[in-house]
Amino acid sequence: MANEDLFKKVISHAKEYGYIFASSEIYDGLSAVYDYAQNGVELKKNIREYWWRSMVFTHQNIVGIDAAILMHPKTWKASGHVDAFNDPLIDNKDSKKRYRADVLIEDYCEKLNIKAKKEITKAKKRFGESFNEEEFVTTNPRVVNYISKQKEILERMARSLEAEDLADVKLLIEELGIADPLTGSKNWTDVKQFNLMFGTKLGASAETAMDLYLRPETAQGIFVNFLNVQKTGRMKIPFGIAQTGKAFRNEIVARQFIFRMREFEQMEMQYFVKPGEEMKWYEYWKETRLKWHMSLGLGAENYRFHDHEKMAHYANAATDIEFNFPFGFKELEGIHSRTDFDLKAHEKHSGKKLQFFDHETNKNYTPYVVETSIGLDRMFLAVFSNSLKTEELEDGSSRVVLKLPSILAPIKAAVFPLVKKDGLQEIAKEIIEDLQWEYNVIYDEKDAVGRRYRRQDAVGTPFCITVDHQTKEDQTVTIRHRDTMQQERIAISEISGKIRSSISYKEWLS
Repeated sequence: MANEDLFKKVISHAKEYGYIFASSEIYDGLSAVYDYAQNGVELKKNIREYWWRSMVFTHQNIVGIDAAILMHPKTWKASGHVDAFNDPLIDNKDSKKRYRADVLIEDYCEKLNIKAKKEITKAKKRFGESFNEEEFVTTNPRVVNYISKQKEILERMARSLEAEDLADVKLLIEELGIADPLTGSKNWTDVKQFNLMFGTKLGASAETAMDLYLRPETAQGIFVNFLNVQKTGRMKIPFGIAQTGKAFRNEIVARQFIFRMREFEQMEMQYFVKPGEEMKWYEYWKETRLKWHMSLGLGAENYRFHDHEKMAHYANAATDIEFNFPFGFKELEGIHSRTDFDLKAHEKHSGKKLQFFDHETNKNYTPYVVETSIGLDRMFLAVFSNSLKTEELEDGSSRVVLKLPSILAPIKAAVFPLVKKDGLQEIAKEIIEDLQWEYNVIYDEKDAVGRRYRRQDAVGTPFCITVDHQTKEDQTVTIRHRDTMQQERIAISEISGKIRSSISYKEWLS
């Protein structure tokens, strides 16, 4: 299936099976704003919990907070967002479409990367086991040209953006012959900077109201609470503060479904370390976060690191964990060494000391920070799109199945009576009443059992439990596994343990 067709199917499936709706849909919706539906809210909650348990529960030196969305406006002056939180905007004069200039250039470079990979794949087939990929990448003229050209383009773009030379960014787009992806037009406007923050007001009247911003990231709520947490929690360096919550950005180009939204949720952790040790912890968190992603079984080939050519004003090292979405490899999580920029900036603008007193050396110092930041909505899209499969079955039919990791699945089990008589419904409802204290389970009696199986496959339910006439005789049921479609007979008393073993955090995360 073509990537574009797969993406359309993902969007359609998300609506049809109660995962994501367009916000205010009865009023024709609101651009790049979405509502999580009855199954979507459960999947999102489960992803958040999976992150929280791995980040906070399994690290004794990491604690969580929930800072307010509204913060004093000086916060954003100190953080640099008021002056520097911009994206380069470019319009196409013919199509009237608006784009991020840097994304147009990055997408061009990704095409070069794909061409290089095709050459490598062809050579692997040609040479078989004797193929030396490292030697081929460094000696094959075509591959060398693709890779060097990609590097040269990205470095030039980074230099131009760093110097705010927007004229050269436009010139680069023109030199590369980059066209409007929708129309093919190359008639571009000049590149302009666009501030992404949403403004709002705080106060009883327009005359006295204070200008505020909806937070564009959750990290600053952690930094301004650094000393509060450190002192009340008696935390010693190194330690981390984790947070999940909403952030808001007035995105130039909010396309690609929930990948880039104006209202979104982040899962961030700021790790405070001794100056000089930041690169050790930067490497540690790169490895640790990739392991977390791998634990969900979405396929190692779908992840890669992408080191930043242009770093944010606060960073001395930065990389992205990119995921292979239906529209290509894009950023899923960022790991950044933020130096001591944030704490020093807030110290300067607030006039309050934000330092750590080291009892061993009897000295104060400003900690350095290593950040891990993942978009919860992007993680949702990665899990959902990777899990959606169409399978051909042995009898020639096919099924659509959402093979979500069972620990993340919104509904853990569906309980069916085989028929709506002979007391089977009552037994099924008793099972539901017992399981619902521990798991999100549903009762379904509509249609033939085969249709009910297909419906739960499409929703992503790991287990279907069928109560039949034999159940009345020996207190056993049939349990069907979503991924294999295998069925086994187990006692009613064993159902809870069967589900529990499949969603053990210890088993998944270790």
